[in-house]
Amino acid sequence: MTKTFLARLAAVAAPFVLAFGLGSAPQIAGAQTPPAPQAAASAAAAPAPVAVPEKPAAAPSAAAKMDNPYGVGALWSQSDAVAKAVLAILAIMSMGSWYVIVTKLLEQMRMGRQARAVDNEFWNAGTVQAGTARLAEGSPFRFIADAGMQATQKHDGLRGKVDFADFVDLCIHRATERVQRRLSNGMSLLATVGSTAPFVGLFGTVWGIYHALTAIGVAGQASIDKVAGPVGEALIMTAIGLAVAVPAVLGYNWLLRRNITVMDDVREFSGELHSVILTGSAAV
Repeated sequence: MTKTFLARLAAVAAPFVLAFGLGSAPQIAGAQTPPAPQAAASAAAAPAPVAVPEKPAAAPSAAAKMDNPYGVGALWSQSDAVAKAVLAILAIMSMGSWYVIVTKLLEQMRMGRQARAVDNEFWNAGTVQAGTARLAEGSPFRFIADAGMQATQKHDGLRGKVDFADFVDLCIHRATERVQRRLSNGMSLLATVGSTAPFVGLFGTVWGIYHALTAIGVAGQASIDKVAGPVGEALIMTAIGLAVAVPAVLGYNWLLRRNITVMDDVREFSGELHSVILTGSAAV
């Protein structure tokens, strides 16, 4: 009887014990967690973390400049044999034209100094032979003076039947023409480069446009990434052709005017030398 009573008492008291335990659990948890105002105060009292400045990222434009897919370097590396051949031809034409411009300019300046030396050295000598010896080796004026001196020595045999004045004039004129031809060497190269370089660049332009049309046909759509490279190649070829032709044309016209001035001094010397030789002053 006693055991049966205790068992019934435990069964009746069990729900009350369970309800009491669940009700006291939040109070215990709340006792362990600090109140919100105290947590905020402690957070405010704690030192704020120092912000470390981040390193600025590299500008994307610099990388874009370094990796430009439409520059001259990309044109050379991505072009085919025909485009490279066009670029090589234009480079050779440009180097040749600049070489002629520089060398002819130096030659004209040297002949200008030699013309001044003729006035100071040659015409102050007692004879043509003595004056010729005073001129520099390789000077065109000395070459003409030597031709006049040799004309006086070769006037014999069949040549002796020719009038002496005419024979001397023929020899001096022949020497003068040789000086003019030597002075004109390389001018034809400038004229050729100036007239053909634009067309060589135009051929590269046509070839680049052909590549652009081929890329459009293969892709099936005219997107900018398909045609930008070939069209850029075409424009670069045109610009290079003009950059080669313009200095050649300007250099040709400039050097031609300077050649006329130099040859005026040479012809003046030839005429005066002819007159001096006919007077008999060629003797030592």
